[in-house]
Amino acid sequence: MNPHIENVVMQFDLPDGAWTAEPYGNGHINETYLVTTGEKRFILQRVNGYVFPKPEDVMDNIERVTAFLKAQIEREGGDPARETLTLVKTHRGECFTYDREGGLWRMYLFVEDTVSYDLPDTPALFELSGEAFGKFQRQMGGFPADSLHETIHDFHNTPARYRQLEDAIARNEAGRLGDVAAEIEFCRQYEREVHALLDAMEAGEIPLRVTHNDTKLNNVLLDRQTGRGVCVIDLDTVMPGLAAYDFGDSIRFGASTAAEDEPDLSRVQFSLPMFEAFTRGFLKEAGQTLGAREIELLPMGAKLMTLECGMRFLADYLNGDKYFRVHREGHNLDRARTQFKLVRCMEESWAQMADIVRHCAQ
Repeated sequence: MNPHIENVVMQFDLPDGAWTAEPYGNGHINETYLVTTGEKRFILQRVNGYVFPKPEDVMDNIERVTAFLKAQIEREGGDPARETLTLVKTHRGECFTYDREGGLWRMYLFVEDTVSYDLPDTPALFELSGEAFGKFQRQMGGFPADSLHETIHDFHNTPARYRQLEDAIARNEAGRLGDVAAEIEFCRQYEREVHALLDAMEAGEIPLRVTHNDTKLNNVLLDRQTGRGVCVIDLDTVMPGLAAYDFGDSIRFGASTAAEDEPDLSRVQFSLPMFEAFTRGFLKEAGQTLGAREIELLPMGAKLMTLECGMRFLADYLNGDKYFRVHREGHNLDRARTQFKLVRCMEESWAQMADIVRHCAQ
């Protein structure tokens, strides 16, 4: 238990009485506790200052985005205390505080009677995830995206990730270059294509939007009784971006038939039924918000987010496994290869993907 917990909890405006705090969840970034006081529960988190070097910017984004979402939810007749995150203020009226070592802490109301899942094991569940992230896009459609802070610089800048890979190749820091000639050749085929989405934005074909940037299924809370999507959580990476980023990262994660680090590439395939399910849910909610060109480029989002992730794994392998945690020899290389296999599978299904997007957009 963090020694600062008691001092930190006492700074938030909680109901009077005794409270308890227990470690909560399986997240790898922030330090998270479940605080219970009487009949109310809260989520307390220490924001990771290494991953987010300007945590105050993270909190400014979250405070403004959740306030905007609450207003939208009220206009739609929903429950703003349940359908988006609610920050608990400190006694000084602020949405975060610091411990004695300078760590930034925040607290949310716990969203009761909900569940989350790590993997979308059925198309129906993946469709619900698509609806939740599509609804986020729709509800944030009127927010000035360029007013948000970029909490992680160049997070989904695929050309920048390509340049980082080339830098890793040039340095060959871990002496592993001889292992990955085929993977490097594969990535270099896409030197021009990595610019596709940003070129479209710079040409005025697609707009900058508010994006979540971590659109995994476990960042959607589902109602315990109805199974419907209730709330999108983990807003730390909310920042300016492109709708294709959020769509594409979900597809990368959920439409693969194998684990992200599967060493047997014969098990890695692209599931068109899962792609169709997520697309249907996403466009059911966001279809009227997105422009025609944005919708047309959704498959490109899936392809580039998958390629980008593979390039990051490959660069980390060449750099000596410094960023992503590894559990075996060649772990990051296995991860890179699964992503590149998935890109090839997408290309083989490209016409079907485009047809599915067009059909779901009607």
